[in-house]
Amino acid sequence: MADKPIEVLITLPMPDEVIHKLRMVTPRLHIVVHPAQNISDISDELWNKVEVLYTDVLIPNLANTPNLRWIQYHYAGIDYILNTPVATRQDIRITNMSGASAIQEGEYIMMSLLALAHRMPELIANRTKKEWPADRWEKFVPHELSDATVGLVGYGSIARETARMLQPFGTTILACKKDAMHPEDNGYILEGHGDPEGNFFHRLYPIEALRSMLAECDFVVVTLPLTKDTRNVIGEEELKAMKPGAYLVHISRGGVVDETAMASALQEKHIAGAVVDVFNQEPLPAESPLWKIPNLIITPHISGFSQVYKERAGNLFVVNMQRYLRDEALLNLFDPTLNY
Repeated sequence: MADKPIEVLITLPMPDEVIHKLRMVTPRLHIVVHPAQNISDISDELWNKVEVLYTDVLIPNLANTPNLRWIQYHYAGIDYILNTPVATRQDIRITNMSGASAIQEGEYIMMSLLALAHRMPELIANRTKKEWPADRWEKFVPHELSDATVGLVGYGSIARETARMLQPFGTTILACKKDAMHPEDNGYILEGHGDPEGNFFHRLYPIEALRSMLAECDFVVVTLPLTKDTRNVIGEEELKAMKPGAYLVHISRGGVVDETAMASALQEKHIAGAVVDVFNQEPLPAESPLWKIPNLIITPHISGFSQVYKERAGNLFVVNMQRYLRDEALLNLFDPTLNY
């Protein structure tokens, strides 16, 4: 029925402005904001009604949600739903938040590239020694981005925003993606950002040619989703394929890069340094040997943090709600055959 109310459940606090924009889409929306970290935090009565669920981490019990038709997740990476019943239900659409965090993650990558290029780990270590080294030219000469080659492993919203940000530097940009025959971006794109048409790289490689691309790169940025196909996709052989003295930036998901192989490549100085924001085990244990590697910058999974993330995510939810009401294809639709 066209005038039937649509029961919307939001399980995390959202800005009033976002809720207002949702209510303006149609008076049919009955929106309940009920912050919850566990399924049991929400009554069976409410679960029974919900048609549209906006959540960060909850995976609903399908037996208690007979009217559920769409789940919008608050994050871009939703590998935690893999191998759950909800991921294979053809009558429930699942969407992620790809694109909403592209700006802040692109800036994090730029920060990382410049920090590595200009020897920031070595400069910080030198500061603790209170030295003004006579050989500072040899120690701290930078590897300028202007004549460097940057390889983007995965060419989703974050890598595309990084490619856009790199344009003024005159960097050679290589990219690698699963479907290299379709360089365009069909997901959610913030206006004026990203690379919608696929114009900002110099060469695009299929994932099967990953090692060939790595051999050309001075800097490698990993932004792949975690799936059965991408687990340890940057392993010992891929790290060996990298140029001696190259740098690695990893912000995708713990498990995409083989941490043991990466540690060896860093300790052996085959790669000169790395910035890593995601790990197999989080929080990273204090006893992890990774903390002791001097040419590794560790950050605690914060590359996607932004004070305006909820507003950006809410705007995507509003756009998708409009598409849902028109029975159009939703943006960032999860594909169970691809696991992302």
